[in-house]
Amino acid sequence: MLRLAFKMKLKPNCATEYVRRHDAIWPELKQLLKDEGVSEYSIFLDSETNTLFAFQKVSGDGGSQDLADNELIQRWWKYMEDLMETNPDSSPVSVSLREVFYLE
Repeated sequence: MLRLAFKMKLKPNCATEYVRRHDAIWPELKQLLKDEGVSEYSIFLDSETNTLFAFQKVSGDGGSQDLADNELIQRWWKYMEDLMETNPDSSPVSVSLREVFYLE
């Protein structure tokens, strides 16, 4: 099982809406992530910097950020685009983080 972490960035004053949309995440998106091997997915917000820190446990070779060709993922990215820093394809700007410590 892989543990993946990455960071993303919210636009100013978008935290409340970001949380609201994730509280109502589409059931089919949740199922897709599970079907693709994402067994845990947490997102934390640093409200001082608007930085999002994401953590996933995955059973495959990659996590949610590797599903760019999936139409449902593309729709979600487009839905979230107004709240986040994004790439030209509407995907969130995402920076992978290297694990430097783990305590089991």
